[in-house]
Amino acid sequence: MPKRVLTGTVVSDKTDKTIVVLVERRVKHPLYGKIIKRSKKYHAHDEGNTFKEGQTVRIEECAPISKLKTWTVVGAVDTHATPNHA
Repeated sequence: MPKRVLTGTVVSDKTDKTIVVLVERRVKHPLYGKIIKRSKKYHAHDEGNTFKEGQTVRIEECAPISKLKTWTVVGAVDTHATPNHA
């Protein structure tokens, strides 16, 4: 079974080797049809304490590391990439 990969924003990096990532998803309301945002926070393992608050990162599901941590950081998402205009 493939591992899930999510993209979110780091909201806390205060704990050692752990970051808290806020993942937002957009869903359609079942009755009214309006697109609404749903969010969830995940604790992810960051071995080198490299990621800071405000960065956008990708996290991957893994075997449980602690009570709350079942995700590890794959890497940062480059948010300032500009497409080549020819």
